[in-house]
Amino acid sequence: MAALLKELYNLEYITTLSDALHIDAEAFQAKVFDREWNQRELKQRMRHIATVLYSFLPSDYSQAISILKNAFSKLKHSYALQNMIFQDFVEVYGLNDFEISMDALKEFTKGSSSEFAIRQFILKYPQATMAQMQIWAKSDNHHVRRLASEGCRPRLPWAIALHQFKENPHEILLILEMLKDDSSSYVRKSVANNINDISKDNPLIVKELTKSWIGRDKNRDALLKHGCRTLLKSSDREILNLFGFNEPDRVQLENFQISPSVKMGEELAFSFSLNSEKSLGKIRVEYAIDFLRQNEKYNSKVFKISEGVFNQNEKFISKKYSFKPITTRVYYKGHHKLSIIINGVKFTQKTFQLV
Repeated sequence: MAALLKELYNLEYITTLSDALHIDAEAFQAKVFDREWNQRELKQRMRHIATVLYSFLPSDYSQAISILKNAFSKLKHSYALQNMIFQDFVEVYGLNDFEISMDALKEFTKGSSSEFAIRQFILKYPQATMAQMQIWAKSDNHHVRRLASEGCRPRLPWAIALHQFKENPHEILLILEMLKDDSSSYVRKSVANNINDISKDNPLIVKELTKSWIGRDKNRDALLKHGCRTLLKSSDREILNLFGFNEPDRVQLENFQISPSVKMGEELAFSFSLNSEKSLGKIRVEYAIDFLRQNEKYNSKVFKISEGVFNQNEKFISKKYSFKPITTRVYYKGHHKLSIIINGVKFTQKTFQLV
């Protein structure tokens, strides 16, 4: 079994951290590894270490940040995720020192992202922080430019939601406009993820943005397609058409075969053929499973099989879905449903039994 992420905060890291800070290693370890340590999850451990650090650093915030910056410079190439304790310290103790904290988060993000910590500053100083992020969007460092986008995502995973941007993402769009053609794929991926977040609350805004950006550059088109992935999976006809996945009038689905039952922990096999009198053309092939829930209702999940321009007039597709236990989904025995979707159009559906 793979080690849990929270185990990255181990004796090795805490020892290395205390050495970099030039503090009493034994005393620091004793406070970090307290009675509740084993029960804490990843972000709880991060916050705990940050608060323990406070008792070992000068009470003057600027002095403490100076010491942390020096230690961070020694650790930033070896402990990317673990080093987010530095940003967490800023989030907890630096909200009343805006300029010092902005400079600290800028430096810390170069070796460990400041995307979580910046959000508290957006909430407390929305105009000043977003103005700072527009400046960061012009930085020579791609980590800093990425922070300008990633930090203001309305629905950043593991982070507090930014409800003001879920309601009105205008301030975000100013930053995304600056970064849409960034030379770094790392930055462009963040822009795409931000667009995808926006699409969940403001699909019309994303559709208009897509219309204005699409067709100018292959990297930008790829960014947009990744940013519109939720709309594409929801079979939004306008978005599908914008990316060339028009209604599949000439396509026929034939010989749809599916196992009538599958055991918990095993794989469900299914196959089908796509045919057309002419070439199949540009198609996006997906399948949806309506999972039976504990309350006897269904929850649908869409999975992509393939997409592209197919010059042939026939394509055979065989696929399997694994019902092995996963942490993000609970399976319940009973009748489930599987559908085949071509360019957003549901062609057929069959039931199968999970036993």
